[in-house]
Amino acid sequence: MELEPKYDDYDYPTTAPDAQEGHPGHLTPQQQAQVTQLRLMLESEGYTKRLDTLTLLRFLRARKFDVNLAKQMFVECEKWRAETKLDETVPEWEYPEKEEVSKYYPQYYHKTDKDGRPVYIEQLGKIDLNAMYKITTAERMLTNLAVEYERLADPRLPACSRKAGVLLETCCTIMDLKGVGLTKAPQVFGYVKQASTLSQNYYPERLGKLYLINAPWGFSTVWNVIKAWLDPVTVSKIHVLGSGYSKELLGQVPAENLPKEFGGTCQCAGGCHMSDMGPWREEQWARPAKWEKKADAPAAAAPAATPAATEAAPAPAAEPAVAAPEAAAPAPAAA
Repeated sequence: MELEPKYDDYDYPTTAPDAQEGHPGHLTPQQQAQVTQLRLMLESEGYTKRLDTLTLLRFLRARKFDVNLAKQMFVECEKWRAETKLDETVPEWEYPEKEEVSKYYPQYYHKTDKDGRPVYIEQLGKIDLNAMYKITTAERMLTNLAVEYERLADPRLPACSRKAGVLLETCCTIMDLKGVGLTKAPQVFGYVKQASTLSQNYYPERLGKLYLINAPWGFSTVWNVIKAWLDPVTVSKIHVLGSGYSKELLGQVPAENLPKEFGGTCQCAGGCHMSDMGPWREEQWARPAKWEKKADAPAAAAPAATPAATEAAPAPAAEPAVAAPEAAAPAPAAA
């Protein structure tokens, strides 16, 4: 795979572990040319950020290497980032209400699976939006979701890649549906839809595997209908399991990395949901995130706005209406 020195300043492996066409290190000459074409098109419109090869490949794969569609997706993402001032928010973001919010909606990254990918866990059955909105707001929850996606991209995935010795771009998501009955279904699935929209539109190609555990009665029947509408590649990543999920889940996640409540043996001090343990916390593999370096750098003159930012309006507050790759972060990351 040809790298572009102007943008590709990676300090971790850049070859995907599996020889899948369209993935880093396994490109055809035509796909390599499409990366260059997409970059030139974006540069011609004034874009200068996030034009590295790995990022452009994720957008291209999400749009089946249709360069025009990938460009449209990238431009819409940059517009959203400008409207929400995400680049400015990430280095300064604090979410002190996390522990309290976790009582009603646990969402957290915790160690890695057997492929070395970050494990992301959500417990949807505990969602209580009325209680959560006494602690935080829908807007802050969605901002935290986006910030966690940024932290997944850097520093979590680079640290995991260094430790594994291969490029890792996705995570293993566990969504626990225990307690999701008829009374909670509207707010649970409403929120997941809202979060998944963010994931699919702005963070493509982040889903490695998704385990839906403790699926309620009848869910498998619904899933069999839904999966007929989905891309086969996406379907292959999703596993719907009932209460007897332990054997299959432990086949993917080492027992010592899986919280005890899900059949593993891990019991982090203070709770696994608050530990954020993983290679990104291990001195041998962790490096400062690029956005951390920018935050620590001396203040400089503000750069010229990108075309996407020029017409940006303030981001509307998220609706408190009940609302995954592929996120969040989080909802499952976009496939």
